[in-house]
Amino acid sequence: MLIAFSVAPSGVGTAAAENADGSVHDAVAAAVAVVRASGLPHRTTSMFTEVEGEWDEVFDVVKRATDAVMPYGSRVSLVLKADIRPGRTGEIDGKIERLERAIDDAS
Repeated sequence: MLIAFSVAPSGVGTAAAENADGSVHDAVAAAVAVVRASGLPHRTTSMFTEVEGEWDEVFDVVKRATDAVMPYGSRVSLVLKADIRPGRTGEIDGKIERLERAIDDAS
């Protein structure tokens, strides 16, 4: 299973002073630290973090990452997209490799 998720706080939290510019980078850093510590294949971009693994382990990471963001706001928003393809592994890189080959073949 490959998932892409984004988690962000809103409202007033207890963890840190609010950033004047509205940035949530401290909260996102807390979530990404959980993902990195999981040992699962992952990739973080400017908008989402992708994680690959089995259903239970991936959703455990998402829950713990969401919990890590909770102190930064009075509520948390979670956006999640999943690609569930039983029997497939290595798709976090494999999908990109196939895309690049298709682009090269088209040129």
